[in-house]
Amino acid sequence: MIYCIGHSIISPLGEGTQANVNAVQEGKSGLKVHSSRFADVEPFCASLFDTPQTFVPLCIRSVELALNGLDASSEEVLFILSTTKGDQLDLLTPAQTIARHFGNPNPPIVVSNACTSGVCAQITAKRLLEAGLYRYAVVVGCDLQTRFIVSGFQAFKALSPEPCKPFSPDRNGLNLGEAAATIIYTSEPHEGWRLEAGSIHNDANHLSAPSRTGEGLFLCLQDVLRETDPDSIDLLGVHGTATLYNDAMEKIAIERAGLANVPISALKPIFGHTMGAAGIVETILGMELLQWGTFIKMLSGFGGVNAAIRLRCE
Repeated sequence: MIYCIGHSIISPLGEGTQANVNAVQEGKSGLKVHSSRFADVEPFCASLFDTPQTFVPLCIRSVELALNGLDASSEEVLFILSTTKGDQLDLLTPAQTIARHFGNPNPPIVVSNACTSGVCAQITAKRLLEAGLYRYAVVVGCDLQTRFIVSGFQAFKALSPEPCKPFSPDRNGLNLGEAAATIIYTSEPHEGWRLEAGSIHNDANHLSAPSRTGEGLFLCLQDVLRETDPDSIDLLGVHGTATLYNDAMEKIAIERAGLANVPISALKPIFGHTMGAAGIVETILGMELLQWGTFIKMLSGFGGVNAAIRLRCE
């Protein structure tokens, strides 16, 4: 297992983890309708920064907020960037720039696995730290919305014109969001919360449609529940996009895994779908809001990808 020693969230609801925790507890949402953000794009509902941000500086600021005195220039530190689209579709250059900014000598890793990127990046950190290759991992996730992304989701008819409603009978699509978030992990025992298990499966069902039986996600949940009882799970962080087929698939996988009675956390009506940042934003908030107990965070994405992690705070 690996241990969290620092974290941060920057979103339209605030800078820093505590500001975002407060926003959730106060029932705030960053979602609103944008009618003139991008040229030739229909109005859409999303959680976007009031002032357009730049990818690399936003990531750097997120890392700075999370460091807590860690010397990020050490060769014992690995940078992992989680993103679906990177900076104008460039994935590697931003990761290199971020690591270089902190004087880090190691080649950074980019994890870009559709909507599961943020959870997959944490699993990558776990594997490398447990293998003894590094002592610390800085996992930073970020995506900023562009005309390309928004128009693409509109072409899929996947965007809701109003705040999304995960698992509601009248749900009608997702909302996009922007954020940067960072978790710093170490292989050394530390007070606070820890990442105990992780799993990734691809059901290879369809380019964009999820498995009707939730097979890939079920296998992920089955993996992270090994050596623990489903009744011991205190909170389940769902993907909760509010799209018709994803929500239905998640419900089936949850029931198959014996987790139907576990309270769920669905944060996209507050932050929108922050893509490469989602798995990190939602992990931090799940653990900070839970404060004590066991938490599972799961995500699914285009191409049949699925991922889940189990975390505990004592």
